[in-house]
Amino acid sequence: MNAYLGRAPVALAVTALAVTLTACGGSDGSGGSGDSSGEVRIGLLLPENETARYEKFDKPLMEKKVALLTLGKGKVLYANAAGDAVRQSAQADAMIKDKVDVLVIDAVDSKAIAAAVTKAKAAGIAVVAYDRLAEGPIDAYTSFDNEDVGRVQGKALLDALGDKARTGKIVMMNGAVTDPNAASFKAGARSVLDGKVNVGKEYDTVEWKPENANTNMASALSALGKDKIVGVYSANDGMAGGIITALKAAGVSPLPPVTGQDAELAGVRRIVAGEQFMTVYKPYAREAEAAAELAVLLAQGEKIDGIINQVVSSPTSKRIPAVLIPGVPVTREDIRTTVVLDGVYTVEEICTDSLKAACDEIGLK
Repeated sequence: MNAYLGRAPVALAVTALAVTLTACGGSDGSGGSGDSSGEVRIGLLLPENETARYEKFDKPLMEKKVALLTLGKGKVLYANAAGDAVRQSAQADAMIKDKVDVLVIDAVDSKAIAAAVTKAKAAGIAVVAYDRLAEGPIDAYTSFDNEDVGRVQGKALLDALGDKARTGKIVMMNGAVTDPNAASFKAGARSVLDGKVNVGKEYDTVEWKPENANTNMASALSALGKDKIVGVYSANDGMAGGIITALKAAGVSPLPPVTGQDAELAGVRRIVAGEQFMTVYKPYAREAEAAAELAVLLAQGEKIDGIINQVVSSPTSKRIPAVLIPGVPVTREDIRTTVVLDGVYTVEEICTDSLKAACDEIGLK
Protein backbone atom coordinates (compact mmCIF):
# COMPACT_ATOMS: atom_id res chain seq x y z
CA MET A 1 0.00 0.00 0.00
CA ASN A 2 1.30 3.41 -0.89
CA ALA A 3 1.92 5.84 1.94
CA TYR A 4 1.03 9.36 0.92
CA LEU A 5 3.42 11.62 2.76
CA GLY A 6 2.54 15.00 1.37
CA ARG A 7 0.68 16.94 -1.27
CA ALA A 8 1.55 19.76 -3.60
CA PRO A 9 -0.72 21.65 -6.01
CA VAL A 10 -1.74 19.71 -9.10
CA ALA A 11 0.12 21.03 -12.12
CA LEU A 12 0.01 18.55 -14.98
CA ALA A 13 0.23 21.16 -17.70
CA VAL A 14 3.76 22.18 -18.55
CA THR A 15 3.72 25.45 -20.44
CA ALA A 16 5.74 25.41 -23.64
CA LEU A 17 7.41 22.22 -22.46
CA ALA A 18 8.33 21.01 -25.92
CA VAL A 19 10.10 24.26 -26.70
CA THR A 20 11.94 24.27 -23.37
CA LEU A 21 13.07 20.68 -23.62
CA THR A 22 14.29 20.84 -27.16
CA ALA A 23 16.20 24.01 -26.46
CA CYS A 24 17.98 22.81 -23.31
CA GLY A 25 20.63 20.19 -22.75
CA GLY A 26 20.85 17.88 -19.75
CA SER A 27 21.81 19.23 -16.35
CA ASP A 28 23.22 17.40 -13.35
CA GLY A 29 19.93 15.59 -12.61
CA SER A 30 19.42 11.84 -12.86
CA GLY A 31 19.24 10.80 -16.49
CA GLY A 32 20.01 13.71 -18.74
CA SER A 33 21.81 11.77 -21.45
CA GLY A 34 19.47 13.03 -24.15
CA ASP A 35 21.17 15.60 -26.36
CA SER A 36 20.14 19.22 -26.93
CA SER A 37 18.30 18.35 -30.14
CA GLY A 38 15.61 16.57 -28.15
CA GLU A 39 16.53 13.14 -29.48
CA VAL A 40 15.70 11.22 -26.33
CA ARG A 41 15.13 7.46 -26.17
CA ILE A 42 12.61 6.21 -23.63
CA GLY A 43 12.20 2.53 -22.82
CA LEU A 44 8.58 1.59 -22.06
CA LEU A 45 7.98 -1.73 -20.30
CA LEU A 46 4.33 -2.75 -19.87
CA PRO A 47 3.30 -5.77 -17.79
CA GLU A 48 0.76 -7.82 -19.70
CA ASN A 49 -1.69 -7.98 -22.57
CA GLU A 50 -4.63 -9.69 -20.82
CA THR A 51 -5.96 -6.24 -19.96
CA ALA A 52 -6.97 -4.34 -23.09
CA ARG A 53 -5.83 -0.94 -21.89
CA TYR A 54 -2.08 -1.37 -22.28
CA GLU A 55 -1.93 -1.92 -26.03
CA LYS A 56 -5.05 0.13 -26.86
CA PHE A 57 -4.38 3.19 -24.72
CA ASP A 58 -1.18 3.42 -22.67
CA LYS A 59 1.39 2.67 -25.39
CA PRO A 60 -0.03 4.84 -28.20
CA LEU A 61 -0.90 7.69 -25.83
CA MET A 62 2.63 7.79 -24.44
CA GLU A 63 4.20 7.59 -27.90
CA LYS A 64 2.05 10.51 -29.05
CA LYS A 65 2.91 12.67 -26.05
CA VAL A 66 6.65 11.97 -26.27
CA ALA A 67 6.59 12.92 -29.94
CA LEU A 68 4.74 16.14 -29.10
CA LEU A 69 7.11 17.10 -26.28
CA THR A 70 10.22 16.49 -28.38
CA LEU A 71 8.90 17.92 -31.65
CA GLY A 72 8.98 14.45 -33.15
CA LYS A 73 12.57 13.68 -32.14
CA GLY A 74 11.87 11.48 -29.12
CA LYS A 75 11.62 7.73 -29.52
CA VAL A 76 9.77 5.14 -27.41
CA LEU A 77 11.25 1.64 -27.35
CA TYR A 78 8.52 -0.78 -26.29
CA ALA A 79 8.29 -4.24 -24.75
CA ASN A 80 5.41 -6.14 -23.14
CA ALA A 81 6.19 -8.86 -20.59
CA ALA A 82 2.95 -10.82 -21.13
CA GLY A 83 2.66 -11.30 -17.37
CA ASP A 84 6.14 -12.82 -16.96
CA ALA A 85 8.31 -11.08 -14.34
CA VAL A 86 11.48 -12.87 -15.49
CA ARG A 87 10.85 -11.77 -19.06
CA GLN A 88 10.32 -8.19 -17.93
CA SER A 89 13.62 -8.14 -16.07
CA ALA A 90 15.35 -9.42 -19.22
CA GLN A 91 13.61 -6.72 -21.26
CA ALA A 92 14.82 -4.08 -18.81
CA ASP A 93 18.37 -5.44 -18.99
CA ALA A 94 18.28 -5.25 -22.78
CA MET A 95 17.17 -1.62 -22.69
CA ILE A 96 19.84 -0.76 -20.13
CA LYS A 97 22.47 -2.30 -22.43
CA ASP A 98 20.95 -0.33 -25.29
CA LYS A 99 21.55 2.83 -23.22
CA VAL A 100 18.07 4.31 -23.26
CA ASP A 101 17.83 7.68 -21.52
CA VAL A 102 14.92 6.78 -19.23
CA LEU A 103 13.00 3.62 -18.34
CA VAL A 104 9.24 3.78 -17.76
CA ILE A 105 8.28 0.54 -16.01
CA ASP A 106 4.85 -0.86 -15.22
CA ALA A 107 6.03 -3.81 -13.16
CA VAL A 108 4.67 -7.33 -13.43
CA ASP A 109 6.08 -7.94 -9.95
CA SER A 110 7.03 -4.85 -7.95
CA LYS A 111 9.65 -6.71 -5.91
CA ALA A 112 11.18 -8.74 -8.72
CA ILE A 113 11.87 -5.65 -10.84
CA ALA A 114 13.88 -3.93 -8.08
CA ALA A 115 17.19 -5.44 -9.24
CA ALA A 116 16.69 -4.08 -12.76
CA VAL A 117 15.78 -0.66 -11.35
CA THR A 118 18.99 -0.65 -9.29
CA LYS A 119 20.99 -1.68 -12.36
CA ALA A 120 19.45 1.13 -14.41
CA LYS A 121 20.31 3.70 -11.76
CA ALA A 122 23.90 2.44 -11.63
CA ALA A 123 24.05 2.99 -15.39
CA GLY A 124 22.82 6.59 -15.02
CA ILE A 125 19.36 5.82 -16.39
CA ALA A 126 16.40 7.45 -14.62
CA VAL A 127 13.40 5.23 -13.85
CA VAL A 128 9.73 6.22 -13.77
CA ALA A 129 7.38 3.71 -12.13
CA TYR A 130 4.19 3.67 -14.18
CA ASP A 131 0.77 2.63 -12.89
CA ARG A 132 2.32 0.27 -10.28
CA LEU A 133 4.81 1.42 -7.65
CA ALA A 134 7.94 -0.63 -8.36
CA GLU A 135 10.52 -1.18 -5.65
CA GLY A 136 14.09 0.01 -5.93
CA PRO A 137 15.54 3.53 -6.38
CA ILE A 138 12.94 4.96 -8.75
CA ASP A 139 12.98 8.68 -9.60
CA ALA A 140 9.26 9.31 -10.02
CA TYR A 141 5.90 7.57 -10.05
CA THR A 142 2.64 8.18 -11.85
CA SER A 143 -0.60 6.30 -11.37
CA PHE A 144 -4.16 6.72 -10.27
CA ASP A 145 -5.02 7.34 -6.64
CA ASN A 146 -5.48 3.64 -6.03
CA GLU A 147 -6.92 3.72 -2.53
CA ASP A 148 -9.45 6.24 -3.77
CA VAL A 149 -10.33 3.88 -6.64
CA GLY A 150 -11.07 1.20 -4.05
CA ARG A 151 -13.19 3.62 -2.05
CA VAL A 152 -15.16 4.53 -5.18
CA GLN A 153 -15.79 0.82 -5.86
CA GLY A 154 -16.75 0.11 -2.25
CA LYS A 155 -19.16 3.05 -2.07
CA ALA A 156 -20.82 2.06 -5.35
CA LEU A 157 -21.31 -1.51 -4.11
CA LEU A 158 -22.68 -0.32 -0.79
CA ASP A 159 -25.11 2.04 -2.53
CA ALA A 160 -26.24 -0.76 -4.87
CA LEU A 161 -26.83 -3.16 -1.98
CA GLY A 162 -28.98 -0.81 0.05
CA ASP A 163 -30.86 -2.77 2.73
CA LYS A 164 -29.37 -6.05 1.47
CA ALA A 165 -25.94 -5.09 2.79
CA ARG A 166 -26.66 -6.84 6.11
CA THR A 167 -28.95 -9.63 4.91
CA GLY A 168 -26.49 -11.70 2.85
CA LYS A 169 -22.82 -12.10 2.09
CA ILE A 170 -20.51 -10.47 -0.43
CA VAL A 171 -17.51 -11.98 -2.18
CA MET A 172 -14.33 -9.93 -2.50
CA MET A 173 -12.29 -10.69 -5.62
CA ASN A 174 -9.04 -8.78 -5.19
CA GLY A 175 -6.18 -8.53 -7.68
CA ALA A 176 -2.82 -10.27 -7.70
CA VAL A 177 -0.60 -10.12 -4.62
CA THR A 178 2.37 -9.34 -6.90
CA ASP A 179 0.74 -6.01 -7.83
CA PRO A 180 1.02 -3.37 -5.08
CA ASN A 181 -1.98 -1.58 -6.56
CA ALA A 182 -4.16 -4.55 -5.63
CA ALA A 183 -3.40 -3.98 -1.95
CA SER A 184 -4.32 -0.32 -2.31
CA PHE A 185 -7.61 -1.09 -4.08
CA LYS A 186 -8.44 -3.61 -1.35
CA ALA A 187 -7.56 -1.17 1.45
CA GLY A 188 -9.70 1.55 -0.10
CA ALA A 189 -12.67 -0.76 -0.58
CA ARG A 190 -12.31 -2.19 2.92
CA SER A 191 -12.28 1.31 4.42
CA VAL A 192 -15.82 1.74 3.09
CA LEU A 193 -17.19 -1.79 3.43
CA ASP A 194 -15.82 -2.99 6.78
CA GLY A 195 -18.52 -3.09 9.43
CA LYS A 196 -21.27 -2.54 6.85
CA VAL A 197 -21.26 -5.84 4.94
CA ASN A 198 -20.59 -9.48 5.66
CA VAL A 199 -17.67 -10.79 3.61
CA GLY A 200 -18.37 -14.46 2.98
CA LYS A 201 -15.32 -15.25 0.85
CA GLU A 202 -12.27 -13.25 -0.22
CA TYR A 203 -9.67 -14.12 -2.85
CA ASP A 204 -6.39 -12.69 -4.13
CA THR A 205 -6.65 -13.57 -7.80
CA VAL A 206 -3.52 -14.98 -9.41
CA GLU A 207 -2.28 -12.76 -12.26
CA TRP A 208 -5.63 -10.90 -12.35
CA LYS A 209 -6.81 -13.52 -14.85
CA PRO A 210 -10.56 -13.73 -15.59
CA GLU A 211 -10.40 -17.53 -15.65
CA ASN A 212 -8.92 -17.54 -12.14
CA ALA A 213 -11.65 -15.20 -10.94
CA ASN A 214 -14.19 -17.53 -12.56
CA THR A 215 -12.77 -20.50 -10.64
CA ASN A 216 -12.72 -18.52 -7.39
CA MET A 217 -16.32 -17.42 -7.88
CA ALA A 218 -17.45 -20.98 -8.55
CA SER A 219 -15.80 -22.00 -5.27
CA ALA A 220 -17.53 -19.18 -3.42
CA LEU A 221 -20.90 -20.18 -4.84
CA SER A 222 -20.33 -23.77 -3.74
CA ALA A 223 -19.25 -22.73 -0.24
CA LEU A 224 -21.83 -20.01 0.43
CA GLY A 225 -24.81 -21.00 -1.71
CA LYS A 226 -26.02 -18.97 -4.66
CA ASP A 227 -28.96 -17.50 -2.75
CA LYS A 228 -26.71 -16.08 -0.01
CA ILE A 229 -24.49 -13.87 -2.20
CA VAL A 230 -25.87 -10.33 -2.47
CA GLY A 231 -22.92 -8.60 -4.13
CA VAL A 232 -19.41 -9.04 -5.49
CA TYR A 233 -16.48 -6.68 -5.14
CA SER A 234 -14.37 -7.25 -8.27
CA ALA A 235 -11.18 -5.22 -8.48
CA ASN A 236 -11.29 -4.93 -12.30
CA ASP A 237 -13.45 -5.51 -15.36
CA GLY A 238 -11.60 -8.56 -16.67
CA MET A 239 -12.26 -10.44 -13.45
CA ALA A 240 -15.84 -9.15 -13.39
CA GLY A 241 -16.38 -10.93 -16.70
CA GLY A 242 -15.17 -14.23 -15.23
CA ILE A 243 -17.28 -13.71 -12.12
CA ILE A 244 -20.45 -12.98 -14.08
CA THR A 245 -19.89 -16.06 -16.24
CA ALA A 246 -19.69 -18.18 -13.07
CA LEU A 247 -22.84 -16.58 -11.64
CA LYS A 248 -24.74 -17.27 -14.85
CA ALA A 249 -23.48 -20.85 -15.00
CA ALA A 250 -24.81 -21.39 -11.47
CA GLY A 251 -28.21 -20.06 -12.50
CA VAL A 252 -28.05 -16.94 -10.33
CA SER A 253 -30.88 -14.59 -11.34
CA PRO A 254 -31.13 -11.71 -10.98
CA LEU A 255 -27.40 -11.10 -10.93
CA PRO A 256 -26.08 -9.35 -7.82
CA PRO A 257 -24.23 -6.04 -8.25
CA VAL A 258 -20.65 -6.62 -9.44
CA THR A 259 -18.04 -3.85 -9.45
CA GLY A 260 -15.15 -3.37 -11.85
CA GLN A 261 -12.35 -1.07 -12.96
CA ASP A 262 -10.66 0.08 -16.17
CA ALA A 263 -13.79 0.81 -18.26
CA GLU A 264 -12.89 -1.94 -20.72
CA LEU A 265 -15.23 -2.13 -23.69
CA ALA A 266 -16.53 -5.54 -22.62
CA GLY A 267 -17.16 -4.16 -19.14
CA VAL A 268 -19.00 -1.11 -20.46
CA ARG A 269 -21.17 -3.37 -22.61
CA ARG A 270 -21.97 -5.54 -19.57
CA ILE A 271 -22.99 -2.40 -17.68
CA VAL A 272 -25.33 -1.41 -20.53
CA ALA A 273 -26.77 -4.93 -20.47
CA GLY A 274 -27.36 -4.72 -16.71
CA GLU A 275 -24.97 -7.57 -15.92
CA GLN A 276 -22.17 -5.53 -14.30
CA PHE A 277 -23.15 -2.73 -11.96
CA MET A 278 -20.22 -0.32 -12.37
CA THR A 279 -16.65 0.27 -13.38
CA VAL A 280 -14.06 2.90 -12.58
CA TYR A 281 -12.98 4.94 -15.58
CA LYS A 282 -9.37 5.96 -15.31
CA PRO A 283 -8.49 8.66 -17.85
CA TYR A 284 -5.44 6.91 -19.29
CA ALA A 285 -4.50 9.92 -21.38
CA ARG A 286 -3.70 11.91 -18.23
CA GLU A 287 -1.62 9.10 -16.75
CA ALA A 288 0.27 8.38 -19.97
CA GLU A 289 0.88 12.06 -20.62
CA ALA A 290 2.18 12.56 -17.08
CA ALA A 291 4.58 9.63 -17.55
CA ALA A 292 5.76 11.03 -20.87
CA GLU A 293 6.35 14.47 -19.32
CA LEU A 294 8.28 12.98 -16.40
CA ALA A 295 10.37 10.81 -18.73
CA VAL A 296 11.27 13.59 -21.13
CA LEU A 297 12.11 16.02 -18.32
CA LEU A 298 14.34 13.42 -16.65
CA ALA A 299 15.98 12.54 -19.96
CA GLN A 300 16.88 16.17 -20.43
CA GLY A 301 18.09 16.56 -16.85
CA GLU A 302 15.33 19.04 -16.05
CA LYS A 303 13.43 19.37 -12.76
CA ILE A 304 10.11 17.57 -12.43
CA ASP A 305 8.75 19.59 -9.49
CA GLY A 306 6.26 21.49 -11.64
CA ILE A 307 4.11 18.47 -12.40
CA ILE A 308 4.31 16.66 -9.04
CA ASN A 309 1.14 16.61 -6.91
CA GLN A 310 1.92 14.01 -4.23
CA VAL A 311 4.77 12.20 -2.48
CA VAL A 312 4.62 8.43 -1.86
CA SER A 313 6.73 5.68 -0.35
CA SER A 314 7.48 2.11 -1.37
CA PRO A 315 8.98 -0.58 0.89
CA THR A 316 12.43 0.40 -0.39
CA SER A 317 12.21 4.14 -1.08
CA LYS A 318 10.81 7.11 0.79
CA ARG A 319 9.34 10.38 -0.46
CA ILE A 320 9.09 9.48 -4.14
CA PRO A 321 7.72 12.39 -6.21
CA ALA A 322 4.45 11.34 -7.82
CA VAL A 323 1.61 12.39 -10.07
CA LEU A 324 -1.60 10.69 -8.88
CA ILE A 325 -4.86 10.99 -10.80
CA PRO A 326 -8.40 10.34 -9.51
CA GLY A 327 -10.69 7.72 -11.05
CA VAL A 328 -14.33 8.26 -12.05
CA PRO A 329 -17.25 5.91 -11.23
CA VAL A 330 -19.30 4.78 -14.22
CA THR A 331 -22.76 3.20 -14.08
CA ARG A 332 -25.35 2.95 -16.87
CA GLU A 333 -26.26 6.62 -16.42
CA ASP A 334 -22.67 7.88 -16.73
CA ILE A 335 -21.42 6.19 -19.90
CA ARG A 336 -22.15 9.07 -22.26
CA THR A 337 -20.57 11.71 -20.01
CA THR A 338 -17.38 9.71 -19.40
CA VAL A 339 -15.98 7.21 -21.89
CA VAL A 340 -18.07 8.46 -24.83
CA LEU A 341 -17.47 12.16 -24.15
CA ASP A 342 -13.72 11.57 -23.77
CA GLY A 343 -13.59 9.66 -27.06
CA VAL A 344 -12.53 6.36 -25.52
CA TYR A 345 -15.38 4.55 -27.29
CA THR A 346 -18.06 5.57 -29.74
CA VAL A 347 -21.72 4.80 -29.20
CA GLU A 348 -21.46 2.50 -32.23
CA GLU A 349 -18.67 0.51 -30.59
CA ILE A 350 -20.64 0.08 -27.38
CA CYS A 351 -24.12 -0.49 -28.78
CA THR A 352 -23.95 -3.77 -30.67
CA ASP A 353 -27.14 -5.11 -32.26
CA SER A 354 -27.91 -7.19 -29.18
CA LEU A 355 -27.57 -4.10 -26.96
CA LYS A 356 -29.60 -1.69 -29.07
CA ALA A 357 -32.72 -1.85 -26.89
CA ALA A 358 -30.67 -1.43 -23.70
CA CYS A 359 -28.79 1.51 -25.22
CA ASP A 360 -32.06 3.14 -26.27
CA GLU A 361 -33.35 2.68 -22.73
CA ILE A 362 -30.52 4.76 -21.26
CA GLY A 363 -30.44 7.30 -24.09
CA LEU A 364 -27.22 6.03 -25.62
CA LYS A 365 -27.90 6.71 -29.30
